[in-house]
Amino acid sequence: MSTNDAILIAGGYGVVGQEAAKVIRQRYPNLPLIIGGRNPAKAETLVRELTQATSFNLDVEQPNPLQGVRPRAILAAVNDPFDYLLLDAIRSGVPYVSITRWTERLKEAVSRTSTESFRAPVMLSSAWMAGLAAVAAVAISYPLKSIDCIDISVLYSLKDNAGPNSTEYMDRLATPFEVMLNGERKQIYPYTDPRRITFPGGYSANVYRFDTPDQYTLPITLGAKTVAARIAFDSVLATHLLVALTRSGIWKLFSGDRFAALRRSLLYNPGTGSSHEIVIEAAGVDEVGTPQTFRATIVDPQGQAHLTALGALVQVERLLGLDGAPPPAPGIVYPDTAPQIDSVFQVLRNFGVTVATSSDLEKEVAPPLENLEQVPVVR
Repeated sequence: MSTNDAILIAGGYGVVGQEAAKVIRQRYPNLPLIIGGRNPAKAETLVRELTQATSFNLDVEQPNPLQGVRPRAILAAVNDPFDYLLLDAIRSGVPYVSITRWTERLKEAVSRTSTESFRAPVMLSSAWMAGLAAVAAVAISYPLKSIDCIDISVLYSLKDNAGPNSTEYMDRLATPFEVMLNGERKQIYPYTDPRRITFPGGYSANVYRFDTPDQYTLPITLGAKTVAARIAFDSVLATHLLVALTRSGIWKLFSGDRFAALRRSLLYNPGTGSSHEIVIEAAGVDEVGTPQTFRATIVDPQGQAHLTALGALVQVERLLGLDGAPPPAPGIVYPDTAPQIDSVFQVLRNFGVTVATSSDLEKEVAPPLENLEQVPVVR
């Protein structure tokens, strides 16, 4: 098998990496795959299942992890803490998709690569579900001449089969993060600014602010004045417990490496699988100055690992031009830079995901835009 024709999946035998490999194989039966990681033996069962696949000893914590190998594209489904894989891909001219960087690491990667000479596109796609929420935000924002607010609300099931990277954001619950609020960059705390949402499955809950890269990229790509991502668990007790721990300052006391294992034991207890639901709303004014609010919902009955894998699939397609449009120019791009909306939504539906868009919000009225300034801000 020629590695030049293959997609290298870094962390390909992890929870999300395996899902990504399987959906890529289902969509492209003859596309060669390389399953990379520090323990290739763990990949062998998956390699045999996939066919036209091989394992590769890939250590992203060492410089030059590609060891001279130049695949057709790289999907990073594992943390790249020192950006060694990212830099190796850029210097080798290999298209690269990352789905594991949270906001600060994403911004660090942009800064670190600012002096590099790009010969291929780099998709930093760590927004929620590998950028699917951001793509939906772009889709519903098209009729708006100016965007006042984009809200992304997530229902996270405690029974979902999640990978450890998916809960990493909760390890930062005591850390303020940057958002765009009324046209200005502000620092706010996690688990503040609640908003009541009814999700497509009928579950109604308060959702609370948390850190996602969507809140960094959507103001850049769409010019949105405010972007807010919020989350709730499908357990009222779990949601209220995290709110209490963060607001009381108790969670901050357990910050640092000393208590890392304890925090992870509280946060990472994956189940066997459950549905993942997202509501995306965009409010603003249209071409004639009329206020409008548009809505999209995404529901994957197979859960967030599956939905993240589908996000990774469509970002790989975008990077390589497999979605029918020319690939992006060399350089940094985001999921919301120029998504092929129809292609993305069709892929999701083909894999059993329900995608719906609607401007009818009569059953759920968004809070007035003039109240957005009441978000708790870190001074």
